[in-house]
Amino acid sequence: MILNNLKLGVEVVGAHNLLPKDGQGSSSSFVELYFDGQRFRTTIKEKDLSPVWNETFYFNVSNPSNLHMLALDAYVYNNIRATQSRSFLGKITINGTSFVPYSDAVVLHYPLEKRSIFSRVRGELGLKVYVIDDPSIKSSTPISTADDSQVHIHSAQTPAPKIPRSEVRHTFHHLPNPNHPQQQQQQQQAPAVPVPHQGARYVPDAMKVPEPQPPPQLVRMHSATMAQPVDYALKETSPFLGGGRVVGGRVIRTDRMSGCTYDLVEKMHFLFVRVVKARELPAMDITGSVDPYVEVRIGNYKGITKHIEKNQNPMWNVVFAFSRERMQASVLEVVVKDKDLVKDDFVGLCRFDLNEVPMRVPPDSPLAPEWYRLADKKGEKIKGELMLAVWIGTQADEAYPDAWHSDAALSIDTAASTLIRSKVYHAPRLWYVRVNVVEAQDLVPTEKTRFPDAYVKAQIGNQVLKTKPVQARTFNPLWNEDLLFVAAEPFEDNLVLTVEDRVAPGKDEIIGRVIIPLSMVEKRADDRMIHSRWFNLEKPVAVDIDQLKKEKFSSRLHLRVCLDGGYHVLDESTHYSSDLRPTAKQLWRPPIGVLELGVLNAVGLHPMKTRDGKGTSDTYCVAKYGHKWIRTRTIVDNLCPKYNEQYTWEVFDPATVLTVGVFDNSQLGEKGPNGTKDLKVGKVRIRISTLETGRVYTHSYPLLVLHPTGVKKMGELHLAIRFTCTSFANMLYKYSRPLLPKMHYVRPFTVMQLDMLRHQAVNIVAMRLGRAEPSLRKEVVEYMSDVDSHLWSMRRSKANFFRLMSIFTGLFAAGRWFGDICMWKNPITTVLVHILFLMLVSFPELILPTVFLYMFLIGVWNYRYRPRYPPHMNTKLSQAESVHPDELDEEFDTFPTSRSPELVRMRYDRLRSVAGRIQTVVGDIATQGERLQSLLSWRDPRATALFVTFCLIAALALYVTPFQVIAALIGIYMMRHPRFRHRLPSVPVNFFRRLPARTDSML
Repeated sequence: MILNNLKLGVEVVGAHNLLPKDGQGSSSSFVELYFDGQRFRTTIKEKDLSPVWNETFYFNVSNPSNLHMLALDAYVYNNIRATQSRSFLGKITINGTSFVPYSDAVVLHYPLEKRSIFSRVRGELGLKVYVIDDPSIKSSTPISTADDSQVHIHSAQTPAPKIPRSEVRHTFHHLPNPNHPQQQQQQQQAPAVPVPHQGARYVPDAMKVPEPQPPPQLVRMHSATMAQPVDYALKETSPFLGGGRVVGGRVIRTDRMSGCTYDLVEKMHFLFVRVVKARELPAMDITGSVDPYVEVRIGNYKGITKHIEKNQNPMWNVVFAFSRERMQASVLEVVVKDKDLVKDDFVGLCRFDLNEVPMRVPPDSPLAPEWYRLADKKGEKIKGELMLAVWIGTQADEAYPDAWHSDAALSIDTAASTLIRSKVYHAPRLWYVRVNVVEAQDLVPTEKTRFPDAYVKAQIGNQVLKTKPVQARTFNPLWNEDLLFVAAEPFEDNLVLTVEDRVAPGKDEIIGRVIIPLSMVEKRADDRMIHSRWFNLEKPVAVDIDQLKKEKFSSRLHLRVCLDGGYHVLDESTHYSSDLRPTAKQLWRPPIGVLELGVLNAVGLHPMKTRDGKGTSDTYCVAKYGHKWIRTRTIVDNLCPKYNEQYTWEVFDPATVLTVGVFDNSQLGEKGPNGTKDLKVGKVRIRISTLETGRVYTHSYPLLVLHPTGVKKMGELHLAIRFTCTSFANMLYKYSRPLLPKMHYVRPFTVMQLDMLRHQAVNIVAMRLGRAEPSLRKEVVEYMSDVDSHLWSMRRSKANFFRLMSIFTGLFAAGRWFGDICMWKNPITTVLVHILFLMLVSFPELILPTVFLYMFLIGVWNYRYRPRYPPHMNTKLSQAESVHPDELDEEFDTFPTSRSPELVRMRYDRLRSVAGRIQTVVGDIATQGERLQSLLSWRDPRATALFVTFCLIAALALYVTPFQVIAALIGIYMMRHPRFRHRLPSVPVNFFRRLPARTDSML
């Protein structure tokens, strides 16, 4: 953006249901806007409780860098003409973090707030707020603070501005020749300053290569509630990361550095070779030309650029990265060759001694490439020059994400290097498209002697929905049905509605068609009414002109179409959701923290393929959180790959889950990108609320996958995770907010609609991410999103049943204990219980405080045994250890089944469909019980701390408050008038729904 022209636009649309203030059941209202020391005022709407202004104002932004710290205040007043004064009707405050560009702005209706506890307000104010940098738009003239009687009127006819693209700046840095000893010495003496950059990032802590560290000791940790085999258990490690060793969740520094911005990975050194271009290459062919390509060799490793036909001045601009720890040579050779059918011809080469290659540490500028004269095999200079840059760097180097890596393969063409690169993806922003088909008018069927049996078919891309056929004795059928779709920005598809006539069973004829571009559809972020429109139907095929003159085709279709931005578009399993924000950016809250993930390495991977007669794997990792997906580089032919890549996400809600998966790249073989699917190796799920703030979690996670033959451990993935809280108050406030946006409770979807929309959303995300380079294939997106978690499985059903039974074990134990008391098995305990019972009967006001105090003491006692690590897949909890082979065959069977005849198939599929819903219900019941258990288990340390504190306060309050008063207040509150009820869930319900359950440990 051009910062000098940055403005804040505010469109005051209207208000609704204001409080009458003039004594005659009405109000003469106006709005005053305050922002950055400027004030504007709308016109006065006389005697109107639902006024409409449609006035637009533009504020100057004095300091754009502080925009997120400012706030827009809007006050609604009633004008009292007799006394030249005003009375307060309500106010709203919009934080700067909610300001969005004009293209993302929609009209929001904000409920008016009180100015003090004694104020009486009601109603809503509709505003459209956005930032814009169009220099052609002039700022509005603010009113003087000394003249409150002046009313500033701004024309609402200002056209909507077009947002220009941000300017892309390119900077070229000239650096010294790496072969000059003096300049090399100066560069090596430059201080190392850590600077972050995008992609896989790491800031080195020293200029020289550190000596190899001893392997970390593994500390085995087991769950006390669900023990499983040691080989499947989580292991805590103590690796050497970012200049220090991780001990007890803290990084113990061993160097003089105060700290690094990215310190969750091990530092790795690479030899970078940038091959830019060549000039004046000698002719090698009979035609007097050359087909050159470059081969970079060091020891057994080599990288090859693509060849360029018939060009003596070719350009490549390719970067090669050779892992220093795997190099077994001291000389780098860069060879230029001529591509030939039989044998490639040698053109020339350049040699570099690795001891003389300079080391670059950001924030040093990139090395400028230089021309080097080619030499023959004897070392004599020949015709032709090659532009190169050679240096030693780490993962912090800007060239690292796009470089060809030596640990990818011993020899691979750069054309395939795009399939093995690391990549950061951003999933498209998804919208729900709501199409309300109201009615049609003057339909013209093919047969004039019959009334049409009409229905409407709506289509967006591959999504097709139909209304119910209407068999009405009229040419004006009425449907009034809602059809829901999912669309992604940018909107590439159109909404196509076709009115069809069912002439006979299996035979439909098209009456007319309407095509609506999604970019022209109105957006909304709440449940306000969308104005309906009539659309003229068009004939689907060409007709005779003379016939059109005789019979005018005037059929119309009545529709309400909008893009609903007040929902969160579910594109993953609700139990493992990584994002709960609504689509409309104005409704986003400020982030509460930062999540950092270091993908270190994997060990003991199972071979996924055979190459050169031996088993091997070409693995990469994918992590998903929110809209951001990341993919590490592919490590080829390695069963113990080292990734050492670090990534960062903003956290908006603690009740979200980070998912990390490991896959085998199957696109590097002879079949190419359209070959077999990428195979899943395993995945890890980590709930953010189970992480303590500021602690570094370094664990080795077993990769467990369920196969038709049973559960298998495919290896172990070593991760480093840290959650840093940036706003502790906002994080605690989140526990009182609804889990999903407001629209999910105001206008909820049915279960069938959610399943259908989730399937559509996953397909759209997979299609968009599949267009990137390297692409995330559909099987990867589906595995990371758990799209099959709702399908029937006998194993999952039994696991959910046993989860439910384990919830009631405490009640069963209490029943057995009470039975022992009644049987006087322990006389001393029985006497004490009798004394306690008589005391509580005599003083009933002590019952509730005693219960809360008892829960407080249990929570404090359990703090000693709180979990020290995030939960992971549990094979015993998932019933994966003792599952029957026939049940596994049923679970891995196709849907619909292929194991039985047609009649049995129909019954079998129906049984699986019904049982899948029962399985989900049982799992939800178990989840509620597990959330109740987690109140005092410190699984979510912040939630347990809040509940324990509440228990202490409640115990103290109940000790000094009469029991009769408490009972009366509870009864009155439970039977309160509907006027005092809200459509959103209460604070205790919101807090309870955010508690973690053991779904994170389900396989």
